Amino acid sequence: MAKRVCLIHYHEIGLKGKNRSTFENFLVSNLRRALRDLPVKDVTRTSGHLLISLSDDEAAIPVAQAALQVPGVARVSIALLCPRDEQQFCDAAVKVLGEAGEFKTFKVHARRSNTDYHLHSLELNRLVGSVLCEAFPDKRVDVHNPDVTVYVNVVQGDVYVYAASQPGVGGLPVGSAGKVVSLLSSGFDSPVATWMVGRRGAICLPIHFSGRPMTADTSEYLCQDLMQALRPSGIIGRLYVVPFGEVQRQISLVVPQSLRIIMYRRMMFAIAERVARLEGAKALVTGESLGQVASQTLENIAAVDEVVSMPVFRPLIGSDKQEIIERAKALGTYDICCETAPDCCTLFMPRRPETHARIDQVHAAWDLFDHDAMIEELLASIEYVDAEGCPSYRPPKELKTFHKTLGPR
Repeated sequence: MAKRVCLIHYHEIGLKGKNRSTFENFLVSNLRRALRDLPVKDVTRTSGHLLISLSDDEAAIPVAQAALQVPGVARVSIALLCPRDEQQFCDAAVKVLGEAGEFKTFKVHARRSNTDYHLHSLELNRLVGSVLCEAFPDKRVDVHNPDVTVYVNVVQGDVYVYAASQPGVGGLPVGSAGKVVSLLSSGFDSPVATWMVGRRGAICLPIHFSGRPMTADTSEYLCQDLMQALRPSGIIGRLYVVPFGEVQRQISLVVPQSLRIIMYRRMMFAIAERVARLEGAKALVTGESLGQVASQTLENIAAVDEVVSMPVFRPLIGSDKQEIIERAKALGTYDICCETAPDCCTLFMPRRPETHARIDQVHAAWDLFDHDAMIEELLASIEYVDAEGCPSYRPPKELKTFHKTLGPR
């Protein structure tokens, strides 16, 4: 008897050669975590795919929808799993085509991954195609541009039959590319940048610089909401919060007004790098887009990057605001980011910020305050909350002495 399953397809993982099994195992682990609250028996590797076995056939659609959000998943097919019995897999083909909705044309795409089966691919196509033509006499075959394609895959000792497939987010499994620390605000850009790097296999550790105690803690709540919105993808390991308001006030008292933003950002980058070193992360991530605001000109970016020694990734550097907003809507972060909240980005801002900073002036301003002492003070006050949605994340021992819950929760 045919059983309903979800078949996971991947793209890039299939090109990994001898490392392929490592990437598959990461994806299996991530899918198990993403589907742990759904009626799923197990997630296992099979020839060229991953197989999600269901406890309840009716759960196929919600399971597929959850799997589609996991990086590394290129497509999900809701399939019928049959033994290698011609009658059974032909009946399954009739069933999946009948469930395909409105269509006028179809074709069969059959293949076998094991040569021990007595029918080769062309014979399978003819066999299943003839059965479907009899079952749907008012439909016609179109091998070039069909409305529906029925796939019949003979894999090891089983046959998978499906017609319904949906595209996933693609990319690589989270955990396969190490850790990054992402500078996260409650705006549109940084959550999208974080997701884009997470989609490439990185465990993302957002760090939010709050205006507390000079502003309300509203932005911290919004960042927690953003973390929850990104949770289905499993890319977030931990959210860090730095109460940055008092340090901003101190800097604003001694630094020339036009260079304040650069000093703030140099401090942020320095603290983010220290957290990254403790976490074993290899890079920082920001949501900057070239020329979008005063701090994102080439000169100012260079002046800020100078303070750190690790790579800084800017996945949105060539994107415009409308492109970023469209991606935010697709991710489900748009509505959260539309809520206004005072944070460090609006605190002690200059009226006329420098857009093309000279590095000698930046160095002079940097020496006007004790930045090393400020960094140590802020590191001692960091708060965090674990996302519990990233199976590959392991917290560093060095940070267990810090606050174990985010202040405003």
